[in-house]
Amino acid sequence: MAGGKETPRQKMIGMMYLVLTALLALNVSKSIIDAFVTIEENIQKANIVQADRGTGFMDDVRSEIVASKGEDQAAKKQKLEFVLGQMKKIDDETASYIALIDKYKLEILKEVGEKVDSYKDKDAESILWLKQDGAKPTRMNLAAAQGQDKFDEPMRVMGVSESIKVPQGNGAELWKKMNELRKKLVEYTGSYKWGESNFSVNVSEINDFTDNKDLIKKVTDMIDKNTKGNLKEDRQVLIDLYMMLTKKEKNKVHDQEGVHWVGMTFDHVPLVAAIAALSSLEQEALSARALALAHWKSKVSTGEYSFNKIVPLAYGDLIANTGDSAHISVMMAAFDSDNQPKVVVTEGATDYKLETADGQGKLGFKVAGGTEQLLKGTVAIKNKSGVWKTAEWEHKIVIMKPSGAISLPELNVLYRGYSNVVSAVASGFDQTLLTGAGVSVTKQGENWIAKPVGSGREASLSVSGKNSVTGKTQNLLTQKFRVSNLPDPELYWGASKSGEKGSRSEAKLFAKYPPEIPLNATFNIVGWEVSIPGAQGAPPQGTGGVLSPNAMALIKQAKPGMTVSFLCTVVGPDGIRRKKAGAFKL
Repeated sequence: MAGGKETPRQKMIGMMYLVLTALLALNVSKSIIDAFVTIEENIQKANIVQADRGTGFMDDVRSEIVASKGEDQAAKKQKLEFVLGQMKKIDDETASYIALIDKYKLEILKEVGEKVDSYKDKDAESILWLKQDGAKPTRMNLAAAQGQDKFDEPMRVMGVSESIKVPQGNGAELWKKMNELRKKLVEYTGSYKWGESNFSVNVSEINDFTDNKDLIKKVTDMIDKNTKGNLKEDRQVLIDLYMMLTKKEKNKVHDQEGVHWVGMTFDHVPLVAAIAALSSLEQEALSARALALAHWKSKVSTGEYSFNKIVPLAYGDLIANTGDSAHISVMMAAFDSDNQPKVVVTEGATDYKLETADGQGKLGFKVAGGTEQLLKGTVAIKNKSGVWKTAEWEHKIVIMKPSGAISLPELNVLYRGYSNVVSAVASGFDQTLLTGAGVSVTKQGENWIAKPVGSGREASLSVSGKNSVTGKTQNLLTQKFRVSNLPDPELYWGASKSGEKGSRSEAKLFAKYPPEIPLNATFNIVGWEVSIPGAQGAPPQGTGGVLSPNAMALIKQAKPGMTVSFLCTVVGPDGIRRKKAGAFKL
């Protein structure tokens, strides 16, 4: 194949290589084409979801209009009808854009020679299943297309066959319509008259940016400079809408500068990839439509109060004894950062400090004597009309006398040479101190680590409470503990514990505590010896926790039902060397 005279056999071998290479190339190409068919199908399904989601927001507003009857709801109905009008503008604009992209798809299919003159829903032989329905795109079945790998035709239809830097025809039109849709959706969302206020946004084109961070900055600056916009309620939605529909116009592709986005997208791509790219544009438009429609719905579905921030809030029982049932409620609280509540204390505390922030009145006061303290008051917030809404509140605090308690989460014993985890609480004090006799104590996070010292069989722990303001320390409780060595671990051969059935292919030995011993201690096997009944010669020995090849060979010689025995030397965190034997049936 490289020139010169070849034998017939060499020529045949060369031809076989060419055929094989061509077949491999065809297989790769077919795999890629099939992948694009699957991707496009998934995008179409996602488009249906987004279309239905946006339409659902409009249907909700229509339902509220129907339910708003009578003179007392005339103002609400008027507001709902205005909102629905804005939503219809967004819906119509998106539907027109979807129709344009569907037109491009059909032109590509026709250019390739596909049959697209009839619709047959869910017909495996038909490309067209359902016609476009408003914002819902034409439902297609690319698996039925015959020219899935054609790429010249999509380039011609999308106007990039002559130049990928300056798209013509449909390509130029697509780019223009993309920017128009972005501009109109942002304007329909941010420019309107609401009550006595007129809001407007001036949208400019941002199609050149270095990266996403740069785009965010440019879009944010553009929106924030629109001082006539309702930035308090619309700002983030306007930014998100603009960014969702923005593409970088000029790009660098394979060291070629100035490649237009349309050229980059449709240059030498097969039919299925071109249509998938167009479906992806529809998905972006439908997602933006759903966001804009949801935002408009929120203006009439969130009641008479406005919110622009949320915080987590958990409240409930403030004290409980062991064995009691306790209940808490968890919610996300919404508030307006520009409309803080007005909190008043009417009962339960006279000397207090009140701070209002994050939609809450934060109260600081001294706890009185007795067993409980009940506080009462009012909280008020202004609605969108500026009218104050006032409600009463109350809160009870159970007052506890200073006390101390010590608990060992693992066992009521201190193990020698082991990091015993100890929890201690000094109730009634802002600081808890733990000391010991016959044991060293160190703080670790919220708990302490206690390690017995010396050879004694008993140690004690003492918990004290300290008031950091006064500096006063009070010993609350001293408790004695037994001191013992760590219990011996169990021997494991792989996942099997001594006495269980083992696997002759397993080469690892472990020493650890079974689940019923709740101690977190690590043991290392430093030496082992293995034997089976009737084996000749000295039993294989080794170090570490992995069996040697000769040990594995001996085990593989054993017959089913025989017992494999191990004698291991184990060292734990206390440094004690233990002999542990284990037997496993094959």
